[in-house]
Amino acid sequence: MPIVAQSTETADWVSRYADEVIAEAERRAGAKKDGGTADGAPGTDGLTVVVASGLSPSGPIHLGNLREVMTPHLVADEVRRRGHTVRHLISWDDYDRYRKVPAGVAGIDESWAEHIGKPLTAVPAPAGSAYPNWAEHFKAAMTEALDALGVEYDGISQTTQYTSGAYREQILHAMRHRGDIDAILAQYRTKKAPGKKSQKPVDEAELEAAEGSGAAAEDDGTTAGGGYYPYKPYCTVCNKDLTTVTSYDDETTELAYTCACGHAETVKLSTFDHGKLVWKVDWPMRWAYEGVIFEPSGVDHSSPGSSFQVGGQIVEIFDGVRPIGPMYAFVGISGMAKMSSSKGGVPTPADALKIMEPQLLRWLYARRRPNQSFKIAFDQEIQRLYDEWDKLEAKVAEGAALPADAAAHSRAAATAAGELPRTPRPLPYRTLASVADITAGAEDQTLRILSELDPARPITGLDEVRPRLDRAEAWINTYVDAEARTVVRAAPDTEALAGLGDEARESLRLLLGLDSHWSLDGLTTLVYGVPKIQAGFPADAKPTPELKAAQRNFFALLYQLLVGRDTGPRLPTLLLAVGEDRVRRLLGA
Repeated sequence: MPIVAQSTETADWVSRYADEVIAEAERRAGAKKDGGTADGAPGTDGLTVVVASGLSPSGPIHLGNLREVMTPHLVADEVRRRGHTVRHLISWDDYDRYRKVPAGVAGIDESWAEHIGKPLTAVPAPAGSAYPNWAEHFKAAMTEALDALGVEYDGISQTTQYTSGAYREQILHAMRHRGDIDAILAQYRTKKAPGKKSQKPVDEAELEAAEGSGAAAEDDGTTAGGGYYPYKPYCTVCNKDLTTVTSYDDETTELAYTCACGHAETVKLSTFDHGKLVWKVDWPMRWAYEGVIFEPSGVDHSSPGSSFQVGGQIVEIFDGVRPIGPMYAFVGISGMAKMSSSKGGVPTPADALKIMEPQLLRWLYARRRPNQSFKIAFDQEIQRLYDEWDKLEAKVAEGAALPADAAAHSRAAATAAGELPRTPRPLPYRTLASVADITAGAEDQTLRILSELDPARPITGLDEVRPRLDRAEAWINTYVDAEARTVVRAAPDTEALAGLGDEARESLRLLLGLDSHWSLDGLTTLVYGVPKIQAGFPADAKPTPELKAAQRNFFALLYQLLVGRDTGPRLPTLLLAVGEDRVRRLLGA
């Protein structure tokens, strides 16, 4: 599904970054061909574009972290659509230290603090996990979600890279140039970031989701004695990074360190593979090593003196170039308080994909520029988002969508490899949720109701409305409070019916002449039209404030008689779900 390049005024943000990325890749490839030191290697079409993401599997990888992947994925996919070879690298920062015991992970308590300081791949997986260590456990759910979202990438384990010696020359190079690196970092150590608070979460329940990986705050290699060493070993006895480098010899590569556990030793860095470069050196080293052209960064890495800014200078020590790197903004959660209480933590992509189709989740990231914050809905707002998506689909089908909106839709619905699997008959999400609420998952009743929505084109099997139906059922069952669920009365409320006035009785009489209206459209016209007819207007009259008030009163009457509350699912859907015979009985016919 190619997207034609558009003018600056109408192009979406993805196209604009793709233009920049391709131009930079061509510049680097040209510089390398001419004997320069710029990175970039030609692919089968003469050009290979490298984009990158970094994820730390230090706990559940949440929806804010997903922006770290979706931003370069969307750009990479656009570059692929234009016929270029692209590598999207996802660095699993699984050789990072275990920093803290995360909240909300089942079976994890403060006793896990004994592992703080170890590489994530050396920490046991949570109890009952099928995976060999902490990092693999949390990588697994994200890997499955990325597959469902159609993200094509090359995964790189930093544990494998460091322990295999892949970065050995880069580490020795950094140690030889530690004075130069220290001088760059010194420019920023005394500078304070501006006091302005940006991207602040809207409510307290979202604070954890806004937290970065923690790498931005880690030490930069400065020792208490005043020496500077950009490499930090993991102790060979306790396997923690509670170590201090005390000396290093450039000629012999002998490095001496002490550990808080009491161990001290001297190792040869030319053969020692049990440590890593500090973060502010590690990241730019990888830019140069991998030839990265595009990599976004979160707010915590983008302030003055932070990793991305300092890395732009440090990368030159490795004969590299800083990538194009937009800052991405906060991703909030609508319904976060409910989410936290139901699962005890920040929602992940896997959580989102249980209640929404991949296309909708992709669209939420595609339609907003990286520096724009947005919210992902786990509450009633999800129904409005689906309505908005369905309207966009209709506009795209009619050719009436704005160019940027059509581009965002295309990026959500498909990748360069093809269209994502979709629901054959995408009925409104709110309708499916209402039906799932009323039927409590009974498939025979669900099929009966859905088959009556459109008599001219009835649903003949539930597979026609899946997976959207499954997502709506999951939302109802997980995020709608039990007291808010719909329970239809088993018998008429005889007391309420006996106490009705003449006007209310007349409204029910008009409604119960519904034989020819038993479809979603017919019942919609009927329930909105009854108050108009009672007021002496035609059923299709435009509502006045008085008519709207009469409609609200009529709806409240029906809800009370059918479900014992003043509100509930959309009335046409509710009437269909209850069934014509039962509706007549509950309304006193």
